Amino acid sequence: ENRTIISSAFPELFRDLNIERLSGFFASMRDSLAHWGHRVADNQAQTVPGIAALGQGEPPLVVILTPGPYNETYHEQSFLAGYLGYPLVQGSDLTVRNGIVWLKTIAGLRPVHAILRRIDDDYCDPLELNADSLLGVAGLTQAARLGNVLIANALGANLLQSGALLGFLPNLCQSLLGEALRMPSVGTWWCGEPAALEYVIQHLDDLVIKPAYPQVRSSPIFGEDLNPSQKESLIERLRAQPDHYIAQEQVDISHAPVLTSHQHQPQIGSLAVSLRVYAFATPNGYAILPGGLSRVASGKDARVVTMQRGGTSKDTWVLSHDSQPPFSLLRKTNSSQDLVRENAYLSSRMAENLFWYGRYSVRNLQKAMMLRATIRALLEYTPEMRDGEWITMQGLCQWFDLLPCPEDEEALASWQPWADDDIEPLLIQSVFSQQSNSLATSVQQLFQQAFNLRERISNDHWRTVNVLSRLFITRHQHATLQDALSYIEQAINHFVTLTGFAMDWMTRDLGWRFMSLGRRIERLQFMCVLLSRALAMPQHSNLEWLLQVTNNLVTYRARYAAQPEWLPVLDLLLMDDNNPNSVVFQIKGLVKYLEEMDAQDNAGGIATELNDCWQALLQLDPDQCFTVGNAALAEWLNRTYAVTLTLSDRLSLRFFSYASPLVIPRY
Repeated sequence: ENRTIISSAFPELFRDLNIERLSGFFASMRDSLAHWGHRVADNQAQTVPGIAALGQGEPPLVVILTPGPYNETYHEQSFLAGYLGYPLVQGSDLTVRNGIVWLKTIAGLRPVHAILRRIDDDYCDPLELNADSLLGVAGLTQAARLGNVLIANALGANLLQSGALLGFLPNLCQSLLGEALRMPSVGTWWCGEPAALEYVIQHLDDLVIKPAYPQVRSSPIFGEDLNPSQKESLIERLRAQPDHYIAQEQVDISHAPVLTSHQHQPQIGSLAVSLRVYAFATPNGYAILPGGLSRVASGKDARVVTMQRGGTSKDTWVLSHDSQPPFSLLRKTNSSQDLVRENAYLSSRMAENLFWYGRYSVRNLQKAMMLRATIRALLEYTPEMRDGEWITMQGLCQWFDLLPCPEDEEALASWQPWADDDIEPLLIQSVFSQQSNSLATSVQQLFQQAFNLRERISNDHWRTVNVLSRLFITRHQHATLQDALSYIEQAINHFVTLTGFAMDWMTRDLGWRFMSLGRRIERLQFMCVLLSRALAMPQHSNLEWLLQVTNNLVTYRARYAAQPEWLPVLDLLLMDDNNPNSVVFQIKGLVKYLEEMDAQDNAGGIATELNDCWQALLQLDPDQCFTVGNAALAEWLNRTYAVTLTLSDRLSLRFFSYASPLVIPRY
């Protein structure tokens, strides 16, 4: 990632210096994983009945296992996955059955052949390793033991990062390779050896004490910095657990000229630098990255170079005598057989995240529209002018949990609508509160859902979500209804922008379909509740707020140029399939998507009940049923709402959960 940014910022410098390319190393990595992955696939075919070996030219499935979006290096992991062309998965995306690791996708379970892991050893398998881990895959250790999956780095490789081995490197090199180390190692003593422990205690002033095991996070202790009591305390700890510590001779860290900024002016300074290099095992030996990651200390007098202490990283260039031709991991030519229209490895988790992102997006917009209409009615109309619809508007705010709800049947029976003075602070709280189901907390839920989809949405899309989330961060202790209305207007603009990104800027693949399913289910539920409650209003009620909440006021005025009446309003909100907010528009879209999914996996039935609702709606006579208080229409709305609840559960069981017995997919 550093190389990509720097080469784009200084293309002429990068070209003229003949800098070695990194792409060849990553190409070797990908080829090696494919090589070992084919061997794993052959082993799977031999040991597990029903699994066929990979066909000619068929690539193995390689995934990058990440701890998830809350890890500090998640962005780098996502970038690497996109660069190599591998699915980025979390532990919950994988399952082990019959000793095989499977990726849970919308199309079914797919056998995984190689895992490039970014999770520490202990957290990879809660079954055999750290039982508290929520990041790993239960049974992964056994699958690796059977040779049914390649893991890079192998489980247990973390041992080689132990500083305790450094003291043994000279003898190890002589014993294994028959030669001395070409680059001397830093003098290191593992305190687990009695003789080494005594040496460390006697020479403590000249040494640096560090943890022996990489999973232990603690800062180096410089013996020369300790007073007598601190030395005694350290010696007691060394004697109590000697194998947990190493000691190294104190060396001067290499310095290099570094371009820094001082008072917004560039300047050259000398800072401590450490270099991390990379190698990868290939069938023909180790491939070495022609470059590395340079870590630069934060200050001139730093004795330790770490990112945790404010250090930075820089790209390391290796110069070549010859000009470097462009090299890309992408194939230069493609045939029509290589064209791809769908992501074959859309994980169930990602599809579920997209589904709920769609639902939260619409839910937030509907909350904001409902709050705006309610606050406007409170500010612009007298109690007498809004008498017919005011109870219904308060009830809908309760349905959204924006206003307190009666706790039991007795409280519900005695409930009375709030007076204007009482409801005003409640509405302000429903916008800004951080403690309830307010608009502010709903926006943060939407942000978290988008955060889980970071690699699936564009930078512009993500930037809008960020701006929206920051809108409600500030505390608003003395806000007024006008302040609340202003913030709601801003939020609605952002919600509509997100709708544009979702509908016009995202490829309409299977993942987009799940997001659209979520959006339509959420809107259909809202429309059913909205209209069923509106039907209970008096005949003389003002219906303009219904059109405002559903964003249909302009359309109604353009068509009728008259005051809203029940028949045309209900026709517009129920039956107009050109209206993207109407009930029938949601049902038709849902039935279309669901029937396509049923046809793809040969499992019918998921759209049947919704289709029945559609046909039942068409049988209703508008002249008879599209009136206030109509029992047949109210019953249909309640039935359709119940069907949407069942539909959401069925989608979760079929596509987002894999609790059923293993069925080996055919390819």
